[in-house]
Amino acid sequence: QVRLVASGGGWVQAGGSLRLSCAASGRYISTYTVAWFRQAPSKEREFVAADTYSGSTTCNANSANGRFTISRDSAKNTVYLQMNSLKLEDTAVYYCAAQLYGGDPPSVTEGDYNYWGQGTRVTVSS
Repeated sequence: QVRLVASGGGWVQAGGSLRLSCAASGRYISTYTVAWFRQAPSKEREFVAADTYSGSTTCNANSANGRFTISRDSAKNTVYLQMNSLKLEDTAVYYCAAQLYGGDPPSVTEGDYNYWGQGTRVTVSS
């Protein structure tokens, strides 16, 4: 099975940037769709962005609004989420998730992803 480890979270002031990493092991992610979800305190888990094995990407305009970019480095078996112009509302635990192959465009539904990392916490402060 594929195992995912999310990292890169931390504290950042509003307007700053962070890059989250999702490192995979056990399988090569070249054949997986990988997505980022987040969960803020007292909120439902929310789709953020996804990247298919074939290179198609999508983002949640309501949450990311053009500020986030998902990418992958197959040689490193890692998917990244570059987050710019961070806002207080971006504070959440961010999770990476994967499904073998998947559709195009990628799914935005939590239940479609079979493998999950442990999450990494992002705190945005004014």
